[in-house]
Amino acid sequence: MMFSTPAKALLGALSLSTVVSGFYLPGVAPTDYKKGDTVPLYVNRLTPSSNEKSPELRSVFPFDYYHDKLGFCQPKNGPEKVAESLGSILFGDRILTSPFELHMGKNETCKKQCGPKKYKKKMATFVNRRIWQNYNLNFLVDGLPGSYVDNTGTEYFTQGFPLGYLDTPEPEDGKVPTPYLNTHYNFMIDFHEIPSRKGDPRYRVVGVTVQPESRQSREDNTREFGANCDSEEPVSLSEEHETEVLYTYSVYWRPSKTAWATRWDRYLGVENPNIHWFSLVNSAIIVIFLTSMVGMVLLRALRKDISRYNQLDINEDVQDDSGWKLVHGDVFRAPKNPMLLSILLGSGSQLFFMTGVTIAFALLGFLSPSNRGSLGTVAILLYTLLGFVGGYVSARVYKTLGGEAWKKNIILTPFLIPGIVFAWFFFLNLFLFMNQSSGAVPFTTMLALIGIWFVISVPLSFAGSWFGFRSPIIEAPVRTNQIPRQIPPSIGYLRPIPSMLLAGILPFGAIFVELYFIMNSIWFHRVYYMFGFLFVCYGIMIVTCSMVTILMVYFLLCSENYHWQWRSFFTAGACAFYIFLNAIVYWVSKLSLGGLTGNVLYLGYSALIGFLFFILTGTIGFFSSYFFVQKIYGSIKIE
Repeated sequence: MMFSTPAKALLGALSLSTVVSGFYLPGVAPTDYKKGDTVPLYVNRLTPSSNEKSPELRSVFPFDYYHDKLGFCQPKNGPEKVAESLGSILFGDRILTSPFELHMGKNETCKKQCGPKKYKKKMATFVNRRIWQNYNLNFLVDGLPGSYVDNTGTEYFTQGFPLGYLDTPEPEDGKVPTPYLNTHYNFMIDFHEIPSRKGDPRYRVVGVTVQPESRQSREDNTREFGANCDSEEPVSLSEEHETEVLYTYSVYWRPSKTAWATRWDRYLGVENPNIHWFSLVNSAIIVIFLTSMVGMVLLRALRKDISRYNQLDINEDVQDDSGWKLVHGDVFRAPKNPMLLSILLGSGSQLFFMTGVTIAFALLGFLSPSNRGSLGTVAILLYTLLGFVGGYVSARVYKTLGGEAWKKNIILTPFLIPGIVFAWFFFLNLFLFMNQSSGAVPFTTMLALIGIWFVISVPLSFAGSWFGFRSPIIEAPVRTNQIPRQIPPSIGYLRPIPSMLLAGILPFGAIFVELYFIMNSIWFHRVYYMFGFLFVCYGIMIVTCSMVTILMVYFLLCSENYHWQWRSFFTAGACAFYIFLNAIVYWVSKLSLGGLTGNVLYLGYSALIGFLFFILTGTIGFFSSYFFVQKIYGSIKIE
């Protein structure tokens, strides 16, 4: 996915090789090197992760690579920022130049990076804490993230490699684990040769793996690269006295048959594909069963009801029957708070189209993984441009519901929901600033977002509202009575809370497994690239939300309760309750954050995600129910 500090890049899926052969999408053009050319290595933020010995997540704060207390080597002229996209900045990427010197095809062993660096007590405590929290370093070589190879030689398909390691994952027999800092990096870089017509071959980087080690290296000017890495004694930073550390690295170039076009395959392999297929089949079965049940029940019941009601109208001596026809004079009565409902539906429509188009772009491969933050950038721009849709839907729904405060509607539509989201995001961002996290969005970026919103989205929303209010209202197929009909008391599952809880669990069940992988991607900073599964799950969620809400609305109308508008919104929106509940279970079972700030951030971002899901699924439920109600009441004869 790539949501503020804990957000990770949710990047493109399938490659249309037959269509795009002959050109490259922006940001993914290959770079050719001659032998001996400098290959830049950039450093990114430090991110919390997990490993087999410590599977739980212990932090949610990313840190800048050049954080003062980390003490890493810097370039001679100081680090320089690398241009980043808006999405990359929002999601915490901080890409900077580094002092590492890599030359194409040139192997270099035990090369001094800098040092000795002196670690005092505060620095040692900070670094040891990050090692205990399983932080990863993230390097980029020619746009490829460095991956880690464990002692068994199995390559992980995740980005980053450990800052250090513990001699034991947990305290044993009262012994506190000793953290060891990785001070030596072995870069294994795969390259692919491109024949040249001039006889001067070119090379492309197609793979980067890093094997970090903890070594007490020492300076040795008699050696070619100024260091001696023969010692295998690990480095442990003392929290009692000063520790000197010499950082070194080695570079090994390996020829590879991997083509440049497929170099990302190792990072984008589907994790546990059998589980994904099982989830997809399970969700499809739920949809088929639910759709069949709703179809059979409603078609048989509605045909019988419509036939009976029409027969009753022909025979005037027969009294009207009970059921959903009895509320035909009230079913299109305006609900309470039509202003708020119309604004929620406008914002939900924006989210609906933004999510669908973004996933479709990613599925078609238009969001390259080497163009970091592209998915987030596209999502933000789409939501901004879809302000016209939000304004139009909000205005037309409000007009149809009989609203008269059109000026208030026009103003609140582009400001209410985005204002709540931005205020909550800004509040959580303050915690990141206080912890000096690289995930904190810079103030200038915040101002840029506000500027984009006011310059693009707000005018588009106003324009959409203008067209919405000028459009005719959606005519109801029946007339509304002047005096509201008395509603009998609801019993059992038709009461608001039981009906919402019962209906909300089905859409959640359809997306539960895919949601688990997305949450892992977000909080454990892994690449999520299974947009084929996500696209299908998104469609399944839409169908499930629609069907279950229609069924509940039908039962509600049969009980002579015509307050279906808000009920349909909350019934489908109840899926968000289960999403937040799932986040709580995930928090208890998978996380061990410690401290107030980390827990506030996790729960805060989970609540924000749940809020957006509530608006999205609620909008799907309302409009599906609205078209259903329009259809059934348009099919009966009313005198």
